[in-house]
Amino acid sequence: MRFDVVTLFPEMFPALTQWGVTGRACDKGLASVKLWNPRDYCSDPRKTVDDRAYGGGPGMVMMVKPLEDAVNAIKASHQAEHIPSGPICLLAPQGERFSQKIATDILNHGNISFVCGRYEAIDQRFVDRNVDLQLSMGDFVVSGGELPAMAMMDAVIRLIPGALGDDDSAVQDSFVNGLLDHPHYTRPEIYENLSVPDVLLGGHHAKIADWRRQKSLELTLRLRPDLIESARTNGLLTQEDEQFLRTL
Repeated sequence: MRFDVVTLFPEMFPALTQWGVTGRACDKGLASVKLWNPRDYCSDPRKTVDDRAYGGGPGMVMMVKPLEDAVNAIKASHQAEHIPSGPICLLAPQGERFSQKIATDILNHGNISFVCGRYEAIDQRFVDRNVDLQLSMGDFVVSGGELPAMAMMDAVIRLIPGALGDDDSAVQDSFVNGLLDHPHYTRPEIYENLSVPDVLLGGHHAKIADWRRQKSLELTLRLRPDLIESARTNGLLTQEDEQFLRTL
């Protein structure tokens, strides 16, 4: 899968492409990240990508042409390489909140391009002419779209078959089935008088699966009850799940 990223700070992205799960996925050719700096499409000596806002106000606004030229270069690259162009996604506070479902949808759709804003805003004419969807990490503001883009790309890359050492790891992640993940334990069996639950030591796979499901339900109800309601609405809870929830 290919990610194209329009960014003023391409130096930030080795954190994604050279380290950990995502770095290994890039090394194996499961994912690729191509970076496009809008300054490379400026004709003036200062490589100007922003200007003051019409109507006044604080901060600077990113200009249409450098961004649009970068997006057009991405499309031309796709055409030259005979690969499909995916949607153009702007990272923006007003965007739809990113979720595990959206990560899965992006993977199923194929290639995607992210536009990372900076400064106060992006000229709305760029958004109107070029952007297919807008995504947000949540109800908070960061200095630019680079960190949200990397977080979203990480979430998508983890879902690519072969990206993880064990493909079941992605299946068991939090939010995949609408719930938080169950607790996990490893050696030693006893740490400062705290023991691993007996059920995990018995080797009875059905009992372990039941315990994990119940702990997932319990944890989700306690920390994120909204996810329980969402899972119920989407038909993700079984009769056994509902019966257990009534005991809590």
